[in-house]
Amino acid sequence: MKLAKVIGTVVATIKDPGIQGLKILMIQPLDEKYKPVGGPIAAMDTVQAGPQEIVYYTLAKESTLALPNPFAPVDAAITGIVDEVHLEDNGIVNKDAIFSKEVT
Repeated sequence: MKLAKVIGTVVATIKDPGIQGLKILMIQPLDEKYKPVGGPIAAMDTVQAGPQEIVYYTLAKESTLALPNPFAPVDAAITGIVDEVHLEDNGIVNKDAIFSKEVT
């Protein structure tokens, strides 16, 4: 699993039957310092994440396991919403403290 920030939504009027009724969000992957790494990716939302939330996601075949149809044509899926992050050197930190600075 990897961390990312929700940065937008994708509107698709026609979808594969395997993902009908599911929301697609744009997420920005983050590194271990919560800085953007790489480009944004589209991911299926399985947890009702909202704008600007920090989430964790999976890639490849593992992504489909979070969906109602495990054979859906999906490369990324959001599988959780982050509440806190525990860092070995900083202890437990509330997500609001970590992400109060704008992460883009």
